[in-house]
Amino acid sequence: MDKLGAYAVPVSVFLIIMFGLMRGVPLFDTFIIGAKEGFSSAISILPSLVGLMMAVAMLNASGALDILSSLLSPVAAFLGLPQQVMPLALIKPVSGSGATAILTQIFENNGTESFAGRVAAVMSGSTETTFYAIAVYYGSVGIKKTRHTVPAALTADLTAFIVSALAIHLFFK
Repeated sequence: MDKLGAYAVPVSVFLIIMFGLMRGVPLFDTFIIGAKEGFSSAISILPSLVGLMMAVAMLNASGALDILSSLLSPVAAFLGLPQQVMPLALIKPVSGSGATAILTQIFENNGTESFAGRVAAVMSGSTETTFYAIAVYYGSVGIKKTRHTVPAALTADLTAFIVSALAIHLFFK
């Protein structure tokens, strides 16, 4: 089974090339056009990504994340969320790498088999880096007004946060 997985990407690339050749597509020219479009998309989303990374770094360095977590701990307790996962819930919509670092801290401090560790694992796997995804996808096509995207995505994240604690309560308590 492992050997089959090792061939998946090369076989896929080979099949795509063969399909293109059979259809008479100028492969190299098409590749160059796609690479140019990809490069221009990367350049267009760069300011949004730099802004997001700066905001995450400032939140962590200033201690604002810890203060906000402690302020929201009564709400978290009401919703059934352990206080230890509040920093993860706050940073996950903004930064995937920051969320991974906080998830690692939760595992180190509480253990992977603890209630907080399990909730954090489910929370991390069932939510999205909302603002990063919006910056990348909307930025790449030039959309400036997100309309209902941010409220809808944050509502989905909040739902996932609450349901992650509920699921752990149901399956492990």
